Amino acid sequence: MLKVSDLRLREVVNIVDGRRLGTIKDIDIDVENGRITALVLPSPNRLLGWLGRDEELVVPWEKVRKIGLDVILVEVNTLTDPRYRLRV
Repeated sequence: MLKVSDLRLREVVNIVDGRRLGTIKDIDIDVENGRITALVLPSPNRLLGWLGRDEELVVPWEKVRKIGLDVILVEVNTLTDPRYRLRV
């Protein structure tokens, strides 16, 4: 069993390009079915959380490939995958 608070401590890494996407800011949950639908990350355009627009990166749950002790591996093509999006 894994707690949501444990997930938020892990760094998210994209296995397509090896880029660190950051830590989880929020989690989208389908309450009716009791399932996680997406991981919400802070936008990489923000500089130390101070500068930049208040955007979020939304990674669909089906893009999560592996949850390890320290990292969560996701597989998204950030340029062409429409489900990996910025949300304002």
